[in-house]
Amino acid sequence: MKNVVLLTLFLITQSFVYAQKNKQEEAIVKEGTRLYQSEMASWYGTDIFMAEGADQRNKTGGYFSYSSEGTHKCIFFSTEENPSVLATIIFDDTFNPQKANLDKTTRKFTKYEKTLYDLRKKALNELQTDTLFKMYQNTSLNLIPIVQGKEKKVYILTGTSLQNVVFFGNDYLITFDSKNNIKSKKKLHLNLIPVEYGENDSEGTDTGETMHTHSVQTGDLITPTDICTLMLYQNLTRWKTHIVIGEKSISFWNCETNTLAVVPKDVFEKINDYQDK
Repeated sequence: MKNVVLLTLFLITQSFVYAQKNKQEEAIVKEGTRLYQSEMASWYGTDIFMAEGADQRNKTGGYFSYSSEGTHKCIFFSTEENPSVLATIIFDDTFNPQKANLDKTTRKFTKYEKTLYDLRKKALNELQTDTLFKMYQNTSLNLIPIVQGKEKKVYILTGTSLQNVVFFGNDYLITFDSKNNIKSKKKLHLNLIPVEYGENDSEGTDTGETMHTHSVQTGDLITPTDICTLMLYQNLTRWKTHIVIGEKSISFWNCETNTLAVVPKDVFEKINDYQDK
């Protein structure tokens, strides 16, 4: 009887641990998707604004993107001390530029947009003054402000001007309190990780599987910034799976279905040992 009780307790504990891990993985995928949607709106929004907003370029102080009620908006604002919105570009989930709506009506920020602007402004100041943040040749640092419930944060990702290479790492997270004061800032990966891919044609050199490794400081699991980067670039490659190797876990990102599977490292190694026999 005692053994049955112990076994039951063990199974309940394992189920709880699995549920907690599963929630953590779901949160990472959700956050990564949120970052991807913001970056996609910024990518295409910048192209549209540069093509059709020539009369306002000299007045532009910057831009940021966010999602709301099933749409994704890219906002361009003025250089004034108290800036106004110069243009709003709205996308649906397809991010098809042909379906985008460009509104060049000058207006005030909404309350939500003003918060995003304030977070971005403070993060930009940190980026320009704190040696924590590194710049590399042929790259740029992209700021993504996010307000989700009571959470206020700005992610900083590295973009590239090079073709046929994807950069993971050199990414950062700044968190804020309820009054928009900085609470913390940290580097998510310790370095910049280039992963090359071939031309997306019959002569391409892409492999179906790519990978990178996480340090202990970065953590066991794939990061939201990893997922964002993969979703941005996976259509330009023929990658099927990207693997992130942590100290205790291995994350498998399916580039075709945008799904995540995490396997304990010791279990994965046992499977490999069994297959090799």
